[in-house]
Amino acid sequence: MAVALPVALRAHPWTRADLGPVPVVATALAVWVLVRAVGADRYPEAVAAVVTLGCLVAVLVVVRRTGPAERESAAGTLVAVGALVAVTAWVGVAWRVPRFAVLVDYQLWRGASTLTYPNAAAALLVPLALLAIMLLVARPRSVLRALTAYLLLVGVGTTLSRAGFLALLAGFVVLALVAGVRATVWHALPPLVAAAAAVGALVPSFSATAAPQPLLAGLGLLAGGAVATGAVLLPARARALAVGAVLVVAGALAASQLRSGLLHEVWRSRGNLNSGGRTGALHVAFEMVARQPLTGTGVGLARFLWTTPDGRGAVALYVHNEYVQTLVDLGAIGLVLLLGLAVAIAAYLYQGRRYPHRPGIRAGALAALTAFAVHSGFDFLWHIAVLPLAAGLFIGLAGPAIREEVTNQEEKGE
Repeated sequence: MAVALPVALRAHPWTRADLGPVPVVATALAVWVLVRAVGADRYPEAVAAVVTLGCLVAVLVVVRRTGPAERESAAGTLVAVGALVAVTAWVGVAWRVPRFAVLVDYQLWRGASTLTYPNAAAALLVPLALLAIMLLVARPRSVLRALTAYLLLVGVGTTLSRAGFLALLAGFVVLALVAGVRATVWHALPPLVAAAAAVGALVPSFSATAAPQPLLAGLGLLAGGAVATGAVLLPARARALAVGAVLVVAGALAASQLRSGLLHEVWRSRGNLNSGGRTGALHVAFEMVARQPLTGTGVGLARFLWTTPDGRGAVALYVHNEYVQTLVDLGAIGLVLLLGLAVAIAAYLYQGRRYPHRPGIRAGALAALTAFAVHSGFDFLWHIAVLPLAAGLFIGLAGPAIREEVTNQEEKGE
């Protein structure tokens, strides 16, 4: 960003339009973060938060200076990088590679790639999967786009992130509403079904009590990829038959895993809403808010300690909810500023409706942002630098462009 911002400003110098509500509110929030840091005499985490806000604004400044072709290229690059992340997460589970997978609670191996933990990987892969699906809807005969969407969905499955699945559903609803329900469902169905089958082939590798089966996982990945990419070249009736055949095979595979008990083991761990860590940390967080409701503790100072039902002590550095985390760290003042930033971003996105985006870019970016906003209510995503940076890119892709604004002013004779 230190390189991209000066280059972008040299191509199109700073204008009054750049000094909109988003940078103003982001600056106000950054100032409050620093004020609390001075009061608490703790600066490293506060400086990191300010830099994150600065990067968010810088991304918007850079992307605002791009045209439709550049934005389509940027979207393609994003989903390609995401597909690579998804593949590494799949490799981590299939071969039990500690660098790319995490053994959670000594029960399940879950894909994490290099993003610290599985839910963080899901927070990146889910928005990119939605963007990839929309790109496929816009160009339904593209084999490359079908393959990218498929790999990203497989990556989402490897994380076994419940919050990620919920965010995917929310984003998909927005995608369908913006782009059309029929077209979205029709073109998304083959990669979705194929990805489900590929993830099903990973079931033995998920379980910590069973030996991994990379051969089965590899066959499942190849078979799913063949269906996802082949479907884009088939006529409508043949595509429906192919998807139906995959569903039958996936059902048979699920039945075999049920007999072995492995699928039940995965379901017992992930097929519920129980999360002792989240619940315990939230209870402590609200107690802390009650003690310092207006100003908060300061960024990075809160520690959440509670007693588990079995009488043991537990500690967490973060609440698994960024909105509550903001309330704890910065109090009601910080939360109001955060809500103001959200309103400013919404207004910025609304301005983008007048800009002639390439097909699929704006709808996909809006769906991606929806998923990210939903997932932020379940994990500490804003503390991992690449995730707010990705969110800034999604905002930029769906927002207005300086070229269009200049053209409109010239047409009006301003």
